[in-house]
Order: sequence, then structure tokens, then C-alpha cells
Amino acid sequence: MSRPPLPPFTHDTAVQKVRLAEDGWNTRDAAKVALAYAPDTRWRNRVEFATNRDEAQAFLTRKWNKEHEYRLIKELWAFTDNRIAVRYAYEYRDDAGQWYRAYGNENWLFAEDGLMSNRHASINEMPIAESDRKFHWPLGRRPDDHPSLSDLGM
Repeated sequence: MSRPPLPPFTHDTAVQKVRLAEDGWNTRDAAKVALAYAPDTRWRNRVEFATNRDEAQAFLTRKWNKEHEYRLIKELWAFTDNRIAVRYAYEYRDDAGQWYRAYGNENWLFAEDGLMSNRHASINEMPIAESDRKFHWPLGRRPDDHPSLSDLGM
């Protein structure tokens, strides 16, 4: 199985890879999203570590079971042959109805088949008022005409 676009990345294929990742995560379908990662993928996400695709899928399932109305925007920061760095922000509400915005950076390493073999994420989040939300599209893929992080001044 391969997951185009494949490394080595150009600017255009790196941008495409980032958008495909964003689109996948916005589905909140852990089984589908996990298929973008190598079977032996290695993750660091805050204080959690995954050492294979099944653990990554379990992490995503837990995440989206508690992060309701999740909406994410990713943006290319830098790239090289088989590495991509992104910055991102997402908004969600918890079971009590409190809204949050999380900001983060990820470093990705890809295998030749385009599957992500390493993902290192650093994330900070803060509570926000519902009126401070900036991500207002129907759940699912962010519309092409929705502002990017840079457009939103984030």
C-alpha cells in the first residue's frame, strides 16, 4: 500500500500532504486516519507515546470521544526530502460544553511508500468562550474558501 504524494516532497506535494492529513483528521474516523501511518509508526503526542498503528488508532479514538465538534486547520511550516513540519490549531468542546483552542507543531517523517513513520507533536491549549471560536464550518472537511491559520492571524 502506498499513500501519495510520496517523498521526496516538493513545495506543492508537501502542501498537498498537509491538506490530506487535515482532511483525514477532520473526519474524526480513527480507523481511516490510522491507515496514513506505517504499521510500526512512532508517535509522541504531549505525554502519550504510540509505537504502532493500532496504538495510534486507539489514541485517536480516545481523543475524538472526548473532543466534540472538533475542527482542525493545518499549515505547512517547512519540508525537505521525506520530512514535513506543520503548525496547526483546532477547536473543540468537552462534555461540559467548555470550548478550547489548541495550538501545536508537528514534525513528520515519511517512509518511501508515503506512510508516516514518525510523528512528534507539541500542543498547548486554552479554554475559550464559544463567541471566540474562529472555526465555523460544518463538521468534516474545511471548505477551500475558509481562511487559513495565516489568514486568521493565528
